[in-house]
Amino acid sequence: MPGIDKLPIEETLEDSPQTRSLLGVFEEDATAISNYMNQLYQAMHRIYDAQNELSAATHLTSKLLKEYEKQRFPLGGDDEVMSSTLQQFSKVIDELSSCHAVLSTQLADAMMFPISQFKERDLKEILTLKEVFQIASNDHDAAINRYSRLSKKRENDKVKYEVTEDVYTSRKKQHQTMMHYFCALNTLQYKKKIALLEPLLGYMQAQISFFKMGSENLNGQLEEFLANIGTSVQNVRREMDGDVENMQQTIEDLEVASDPLYVPDPDPTKFPVNRNLTRKAGYLNARNKTGLVSSTWDRQFYFTQGGNLMSQARGDVAGGLAMDIDNCSVMAVDCEDRRYCFQITSFDGKKSSILQAESKKDHEEWICTINNISKQIYLSENPEETAARVNQSALEAVTPSPSFQQRHESLRPAGQSRPPTARTSSSGSLGSESTNLASLSLDSLVAPDTPIQFDIISPVCEDQPGQTKAFGQGGRRTNPFGESGGSTKSETEDSILHQLFIVRFLGSMEVKSDDHPDVVYETMRQILAARAIHNIFRMTESHLLVTCDCLKLIDPQTQVTRLTFPLPCVVLYATHQENKRLFGFVLRTAGGRSESSLSSICYIFESNNEGEKICDSVGLAKQIALHAELDRRASEKQKEIERVKEKQQKELSKQKQIEKDLEEQSRLIAASSRPNQAGSECQLVLSSSQSEESDLGEEGKKRESEA
Repeated sequence: MPGIDKLPIEETLEDSPQTRSLLGVFEEDATAISNYMNQLYQAMHRIYDAQNELSAATHLTSKLLKEYEKQRFPLGGDDEVMSSTLQQFSKVIDELSSCHAVLSTQLADAMMFPISQFKERDLKEILTLKEVFQIASNDHDAAINRYSRLSKKRENDKVKYEVTEDVYTSRKKQHQTMMHYFCALNTLQYKKKIALLEPLLGYMQAQISFFKMGSENLNGQLEEFLANIGTSVQNVRREMDGDVENMQQTIEDLEVASDPLYVPDPDPTKFPVNRNLTRKAGYLNARNKTGLVSSTWDRQFYFTQGGNLMSQARGDVAGGLAMDIDNCSVMAVDCEDRRYCFQITSFDGKKSSILQAESKKDHEEWICTINNISKQIYLSENPEETAARVNQSALEAVTPSPSFQQRHESLRPAGQSRPPTARTSSSGSLGSESTNLASLSLDSLVAPDTPIQFDIISPVCEDQPGQTKAFGQGGRRTNPFGESGGSTKSETEDSILHQLFIVRFLGSMEVKSDDHPDVVYETMRQILAARAIHNIFRMTESHLLVTCDCLKLIDPQTQVTRLTFPLPCVVLYATHQENKRLFGFVLRTAGGRSESSLSSICYIFESNNEGEKICDSVGLAKQIALHAELDRRASEKQKEIERVKEKQQKELSKQKQIEKDLEEQSRLIAASSRPNQAGSECQLVLSSSQSEESDLGEEGKKRESEA
């Protein structure tokens, strides 16, 4: 006979969601068996009740046997030996169904009795154990909840003893009930085969004994087949008896070994704390806020998987992500209404969770395990040995949650006097290694041994004149939507385009060419390959502000401008052909690796499926800037034309004045050539004019004195 699927009795005390899920499959299988056996019982009972309808009832039995292979039993549905055996039975029964009926007494003894016993005794026992187990499980959950609600400040020994005793009793009852329930479900896998084969075997033996004269239909080959089936039934029964005996012995051993574990807070001297774990699983109470002050606690099964903390509710097939615990911080916290609480804070400080362990041992082990995972010890070859070396203090494995400023300070260099090339040299070795490992099919686009910068160096954190001076950026707080109230205008205040996007910086590197999108694609490939090779997963999130003058990277928390890219220097921009979240642009700046020439640097970012929108926005900004430049040039040209016209007008008026002066001089020369009378008259005229001028001078002096 093929192997029998069994429920693990050894895991009943842990009562994990995986065990409950497997139990649900067995319960579903028991339901399917019950439904099928009820149908088979009704068919056989029809044979027993009416001999006149024996042929029809036998035909129905044969039909049901043929449909056995179509039944979808969660366990044992693909038993080919059982299916072929039942198929052969169905053929023989179909031949006998057209002959004659079976005596009711023989049917009652050989056919109806076994299936009735299975239906009334075994299946009802499963249902009874299921109800008892459900009650015990609910009582245990209620006892655990009462135990978890024990107050830390107002601790009452009498109440604590009663609650602890209640937990012990309910857990022991649940464990024992669950083990017997598992044993019954495992035994059912044997009994269902016996319950199917024994009635059929009795039916055929009754037919043989009753129809001795019809030996032409019941030949020796059929008798041999029936003998083999009888032997198989006996083998299954012996195997079942042996397995039941082993399961009973296992139950007894587990009861003795698990007795100290029934206490929710075991003795730490008998069960020492293991501080070098990198994987752990168990039930925890999670705190959920329901209001400003009130909160609830939900009990769920938690387990670690790599660098993630997973949670799984009872009955769920798989767990879900609760928190990313890579580079997180964990610390023990004091809760007013709970004991053994600890808090996990994500690496960026945006998400935190408060959990409660069941015992002091679990409390310390969870803190140590999460702390070891946070240091990425699980990635080493021997995690436990590495954890033992790292954790020098076995009593204190709690790291306080660092503030944002502490994390910010941790990213700074050791001293401000450190030369700015220190970061370049370190990233250069990293970039050269990744460049050697990357494909060189497009090496003409990227400079050889080009260092890759994987993080943004903010001007507030580090003084790098190469970037700050090149882009003309400052370390002041910037409002991306314009500033008001200050005497100094923002450089983007008059821009007609303001678009803000959330981006994450992947890296930047110097490139040779800036005239084809393949430069951006090759840079994306090399930066992503280098990140994968060196296990660099952290990305700096920023706000990208697109204006008609420049592109700005702004810190989302402090609103400080990290980098400024003048728009005229952005000569190329593109989105990845397949992954629209990736985009990049090439910036042409002075200096770089050679201070006397221009250099091109490609910056790669990741967005929230907005790569094409960002590229379109940059293109729109460049078009607006181009049109503005053309309008400025046209206005300057128009002003130049007006200045030329004004200059010509001044020259023309000056020429007219010269001609007028020449004409006046010629008139005076002609007048001087006249006789003396004319000269005397001229003198008189001149004298009279001089007198008039003197009178005018006197009047001017009087006016000045009056003023």
